[in-house]
Amino acid sequence: MINLNVLKICSTKNVEKIFYSSSACVYPEYNQLDPNNPKCNEDSTLPADPDSEYGWEKLFSERLYFAFNKDFPKLDVRVARFHNIYGPYGTYDGGKEKAPAAFCRKVVIANDNDKIEVFGDGKQTRSFLYIDECIEGIIRFMESDFKGPINIGSDEMINMNDFMSMIIKIANKNLSIKNIPFHGVGVRGRNSDNTLIEIKLNWKPNFPLEKGISKTYDWIQNEVNNKSATK
Repeated sequence: MINLNVLKICSTKNVEKIFYSSSACVYPEYNQLDPNNPKCNEDSTLPADPDSEYGWEKLFSERLYFAFNKDFPKLDVRVARFHNIYGPYGTYDGGKEKAPAAFCRKVVIANDNDKIEVFGDGKQTRSFLYIDECIEGIIRFMESDFKGPINIGSDEMINMNDFMSMIIKIANKNLSIKNIPFHGVGVRGRNSDNTLIEIKLNWKPNFPLEKGISKTYDWIQNEVNNKSATK
């Protein structure tokens, strides 16, 4: 309903261009069963079978934006599928945080020899895009003549145990990983296919995950320390 109302207002108020942030969650679960070889190219969404209602909503809304563009040609649309955006200044606690921030917070508050919980078997794979590159991608996309959909994400895939190990190394702490069962780990593998964005924008994200997560860890560590100091 939010997207429907936004588009209705835009179409009647002569808005010239609008960006819709979709999600990699639109991709079918059957293409993401192999954690080492997920298929996430932009034309692989059909037959539709997202693994969550969130993915279904995003996929439906993509079609809604293109439908409005067809009926109201003066309303130009851009549809991008984000792949796990992260970085400093984001939510890092309270239950709404994403994996990069949650992993960093867990390591920050841990003491040497603690065990850090990772949901699932830790072999599920993802890719994570640093916020600065996400913004760069959006700007380039908006300035192009391509409507989308297009992936905006990193193609540096990593499994969750290796991701946690990377953060533990950055923190220089003596910690171990404890995998715990969890029903909400999502698909087995997901990685941004950047073939199309490189063709259409002559650009693709390439900021190293370790460099980005180091910046994120430092910020979260500072936030946690400051919060503790004020108690």
